[in-house]
Amino acid sequence: MSIKPVIAVSHLGCEKNRIDTEHMLGLLVQSGYQVDSNEELADYVIVNTCSFIQAAREESVRTLVELAEANKKIVITGCMAQHFQKELLDEIPEAVAVVGTGDYHKIVEVIQRAEAGERVQEVSAEPVYIADETTPRYRTTTEGVAYLRIAEGCDYRCAFCIIPHLRGNQRSRSIESIVAEAKQLAAEGVQEIILISQITTNYGVDLYGEPRLAELLRALGEVEVPWIRMHYAYPTGLTSKVIAAIQETPNVLPYLDLPLQHSHPEVLRAMNRPWQGQVNDGIIERIKTAIPDAVLRTTFIVGFPGETEEHFQHLLAFVQRHEFDHVGVFTFSAEEGTPAFNLPNQLPQAVMDDRRDRLMQVQQPISLRRNQAQVGRVVDVLIEQENPETNELVGRSARFSPEVDGLVYVQGDARLGSMATVEITGADVYDLYGQIADARTQLRGALSRVSAN
Repeated sequence: MSIKPVIAVSHLGCEKNRIDTEHMLGLLVQSGYQVDSNEELADYVIVNTCSFIQAAREESVRTLVELAEANKKIVITGCMAQHFQKELLDEIPEAVAVVGTGDYHKIVEVIQRAEAGERVQEVSAEPVYIADETTPRYRTTTEGVAYLRIAEGCDYRCAFCIIPHLRGNQRSRSIESIVAEAKQLAAEGVQEIILISQITTNYGVDLYGEPRLAELLRALGEVEVPWIRMHYAYPTGLTSKVIAAIQETPNVLPYLDLPLQHSHPEVLRAMNRPWQGQVNDGIIERIKTAIPDAVLRTTFIVGFPGETEEHFQHLLAFVQRHEFDHVGVFTFSAEEGTPAFNLPNQLPQAVMDDRRDRLMQVQQPISLRRNQAQVGRVVDVLIEQENPETNELVGRSARFSPEVDGLVYVQGDARLGSMATVEITGADVYDLYGQIADARTQLRGALSRVSAN
C-alpha cells in the first residue's frame, strides 16, 4: 500500500475563502491524507489565494514565491487561480495544479492527478458549485465560532468589484440545508454561527424567486446556538420582514454589517449602486428606531474615480451624523476587468491615503464613545484565547465580530470556547476590558437582558 503525501494548506483572504479551505481539508482527511500545519514537513502545499484587490494579490504572490524558493510542490486554489490560471502556471514552475473557486471539491482528484505526474488545470469557466452540509469540513476557526455560507456568488455588478467574475452568479442553499449544517455545528459545541454570502439580504432570490432571509433567520432561531450573526447585509434588503425577524428571534444578534461603500449619490451612481444613495439615511434611521440596541458596522471606499472634495465632505458628515459602532475604510483599488478600471479622473494614491486617514480620525472618537457606553454593563463574552503569561482571557462580546472588530480582555477564570458573564470595567477606541462577574452581578445582568427583551 503506497504512502499518501503529506499536505499543508496556506489560507489567505476572506472568510468565504476560509470555508473553501475547510472543505478541502475535510475532503483530504476523509480520503486518508495526512494534513500538517507545518509547511516544511509537507510534500504539497495548497495555497488558497485571494485576488480581490491589489494588496491581496501581492500577499498571495509573496506566499507563492516563498514556497517556490523552498522547492515545494504548490497547488494554487481560490480567487487568484480563477483569475490568472494560465499566468500562474507559466510563471511558477513549482505549481503542479491550479484549482478554481468552483472546483475546490475536486481537491482529492487533483492531488491524485498531480501525483501521477500531470500538471492539473481544474478551473471552471463559470463557477456553479456550492458545498452543503454533506460536504466534509475541518474547521480552522477557534472552538466556539464557525462561518456558515448561505449563498455563493453575486448577481450585482458594482463598478469596482471583480467578485462576480471570480465566483459566478448568486446560488443559494436551501433553508433546510443551512439549518441542518447549523445543527451539526451546534452539536460540535459552536457558540456563534456567522452567516455569510456576497449579499446576505439577497439570500434565496435565485432559489425561491424572492428574498427569504427573514424565513431563514426564524428557522435558525430553532437551532440551539447562543449567537447567530449576519455579515454583508445590503441596506436595501433590510425590509420590515427582516427587521422583524431580527427583533423576534432571540439568538439572532442585532448586529448589522452594512457594506455602504459611500454616501454621496453621484459617487454611488458611478459605483453602479444608484438606488442606494436615495435610501441610506432612511434605512439607517429605521433600523435605529426598530432596533435601538443595534450594533452597526460599515465599510467605505474613498478615492473612487471622480470623487471630489465635496463628495468626501458629504461622506465625513454622513459618518458624523449616524455614529456607526465600527467603520472600515479602504482606498480605491483599480481592478482590471471591472468598469471602474477605465474610468477617468483616477485619484493619486496620496490623496486617497489622506482621505482614508481623515475619515478614520472622524470615526475614532465615535467608536470610543460607543465603547465607553458599555462600561458598567454585564454582558456575555465568548472566550477564545488565554494569555499564558498573564492568564488574561481574550474574547468578544456580541458587539464584536471576529477579525474585523475589537476584543474584550477579561480577568478571571473561564473555559475556552464558552460563554462567560463579564462586567465591563473599561474601554478604548477598539477594545473593552472586564472581569468575570460574581453571582450577584450575573443576576443583575440576566435581569437587565430580560427587561431589554
